[in-house]
Amino acid sequence: MAEEAKTLATSAANLSVSEPDNTLFIDEDIGVDAAETPGTEGQPFKTLIGAMTHTYKSQPDAIFKIRKKPTGPEDKTPHLYAPVAKAALKKAANLHQANLKKEAKRAEMSIKEQEAKAARGAQLEQAKKVIIVEDASKPKAISIKLRDTVKRREARVVVRGWVHRLRVQKSLVFITLRDGTGYLQCLLSGDLTKTYDALTLTVETTIAIYGVISPVPEENHAPDGHELHADYFQVIGKAPGGDDTISNIVAPNADPQTKYDNRHLVIRGDVASSVLKVRASVLRAFRKSYEDLGLLEVTPPCMVQTQVEGGSTLFEFNYYGEKAYLTQSSQLYLETCLPSLGDVFCVQESFRAERSLTRRHLSEYTHIEAELAFITFDDLLNHLEEVICRTINYALTDPLIKGKVAELNPKFEAPERPFMRMTYADAIGWLVENNIPNEEGNPHKFGDDIAEAAERKMTDIIAKPIFLTKFPVKIKAFYMKKDPADPRVTESVDCLMPGVGEIVGGSMRMENLEELMGAYAREGISPDPYYWFTDQRKYGTSPHGGYGIGLERLLAWMCDRYTVKECSLYPRWTGRCTP
Repeated sequence: MAEEAKTLATSAANLSVSEPDNTLFIDEDIGVDAAETPGTEGQPFKTLIGAMTHTYKSQPDAIFKIRKKPTGPEDKTPHLYAPVAKAALKKAANLHQANLKKEAKRAEMSIKEQEAKAARGAQLEQAKKVIIVEDASKPKAISIKLRDTVKRREARVVVRGWVHRLRVQKSLVFITLRDGTGYLQCLLSGDLTKTYDALTLTVETTIAIYGVISPVPEENHAPDGHELHADYFQVIGKAPGGDDTISNIVAPNADPQTKYDNRHLVIRGDVASSVLKVRASVLRAFRKSYEDLGLLEVTPPCMVQTQVEGGSTLFEFNYYGEKAYLTQSSQLYLETCLPSLGDVFCVQESFRAERSLTRRHLSEYTHIEAELAFITFDDLLNHLEEVICRTINYALTDPLIKGKVAELNPKFEAPERPFMRMTYADAIGWLVENNIPNEEGNPHKFGDDIAEAAERKMTDIIAKPIFLTKFPVKIKAFYMKKDPADPRVTESVDCLMPGVGEIVGGSMRMENLEELMGAYAREGISPDPYYWFTDQRKYGTSPHGGYGIGLERLLAWMCDRYTVKECSLYPRWTGRCTP
């Protein structure tokens, strides 16, 4: 009986029933949704919507049958084709109608785009016939920089620069022009807007615009409260539009590496250029502060054969067959200047070959360093406080820079004196009390090199400038003077700022020859290459101290930048040496 039942089942499966000519078959397992699919039992469609899409014109009255056959061994009896359920048919029909509407909309849009393209082409061809010339009857235009526009109101001028922003209305073209010294809103009207150059104008195109600068009503917003009404213009260099327009290359949400690859374009933007202008102002302010305080600027070498901050961070190179390095600090050279030039400073690049990818480290940075003779540790701290505060105040006296700092960092306030003084030992206690662990996750203890994260967290919580002083001898450089009251620690200082952490490192220097020779021995450093530095203790020593300020870190604090990379023209760090 079992054998007979099996035979009957097989026979039933093999029976073929004649189907109407308008029947289309769908097999979700082996079917193919394509225009060339006939929809037969042997060559079915894969989905109901696919069958509808490819046959609604040729077989509008089609009947659909579907088979849900799971993939498996061939000897298994397949499911039979069955009519599509009404609910499934209705759902697919609705989706099909929606797709048809979308397709119709796309076709309509395509036609409109083609028409617009044709109209645009005709407009541009007509625009090529519009020729503008400078009106010789007008007064000769005075060539000015945009920084001088206020002084040249109501006079006919010519300004040159880059199209920073562009807004086109029916019969007007508004241009915000940029030349690096300022911004100016310019207005093209009349025939000027009908020329080929006006109709194809793009952001970052360089242009010369002639006309008169006039104030605008207070309710109208324009840089410096005025705009130039153009009577003539010339395109100097066209910038690309379309996919290559600058806003596509360095969009605000672009990948950071893309922005650094295109740093030369990024610095044209409002934020980057503002940071760089604040940077220039701060450098000027430092030099003015040092001049006020009687320090002389010197220019030490960048190629050296000695180390200052440890051999592991040296960039080594071959100097005519001799081993040499890029300088880590100009401190040792500044010390040699004290006997002949008095207190000195330098603004110099320093280089650190440390593979650090933190937001406050660079491989090349601008180092503002100073050395002062015949001072005490307290004198050094007071001097540092004076230099920082005086410099910030000088920078903020410039209304332009004050405005840019306010835009970049609305909450910024010049630091108040005196700065908080905190010893290293007190900082260790503070970190323990506030449950901020070291890098191993353990409570801090005396002798730990306080990590960047813990240091910054402490600074952010305290929320004011801190002079962190008297670090242990073992974690500081060989040349730092020991504290006479506690030989375990040095007369050293880091200045910490909220949001950034350390921006200054300084100390009193060893003045005793024997102590310095002992420091060489302790660190395993040969004194031979340092003979010129050692001689400062041999030929009339003096108590002296100095420091180094990381300009990019100071700017990150002042301009509220997440990383010091934003405060360098072309930042260099591990893996980045372009452009």
